Amino acid sequence: MSGARILLVDDEREISQLVQIVLRKEGFTEVALAFDGQEALRLVQELKPHIIVLDVMLPDANGFDLCREIRRQSDAPILFLTARTSDLDKLSGFSAGGDDYVTKPFNPLEIAARIKALCRRLKLGRNQAEHGRTHDFGRFQVNEEAGVLMVAGKEVACPAMEFKLLAYLCAHPNRVFSKAQLYEQIWGEASLGDDNTVMVHIRRLREKIEVDPSKPEWIVTVRGLGYKLMAPRKG
Repeated sequence: MSGARILLVDDEREISQLVQIVLRKEGFTEVALAFDGQEALRLVQELKPHIIVLDVMLPDANGFDLCREIRRQSDAPILFLTARTSDLDKLSGFSAGGDDYVTKPFNPLEIAARIKALCRRLKLGRNQAEHGRTHDFGRFQVNEEAGVLMVAGKEVACPAMEFKLLAYLCAHPNRVFSKAQLYEQIWGEASLGDDNTVMVHIRRLREKIEVDPSKPEWIVTVRGLGYKLMAPRKG
């Protein structure tokens, strides 16, 4: 855990420094701070962080726009940190490429707990029997050990939580999962009725693997039940 590089982006210096102290006490020795968007992009390039905590309101950038910029050069999980609490704001964060969301005010220990959970998820289930498989679905292949998604012969960038969700579905083809089941399996906590997170990640996966995302052939919706990934086609 101590080897994880964390980048905390927030213009409120006192809060950032407090979170940095708590994270170090929790065993994260490499915690860098950025106080604006420009500095954040520079540190993403230089440090290549494993996890990014990103405030939505920055003096020189909108956090959602900055997230999209970061996604062009990094697949590191992004945890949004913001005072915005509406469902629309949360959907905007996930659509921009975010992986988790914490609202202010918050307890720094909650941030530490979320980061620990993200670190566990980054391992993509190393102790599970299916780890290390390459799932070949014809149009796309998922190599769990290498963390690589290939679509139509080309490698496609896939953020950690999307990749984990796709890998889980690949390991259980033709099985229907409810949104709550997928959330609890991938995000590691009770969904409490929050279906938006799964819906956004499914949509983003469809945009990557489907020929026509509006008419999915691989990740299909089973009305009233949830989603399933169709088994690889023979021949």
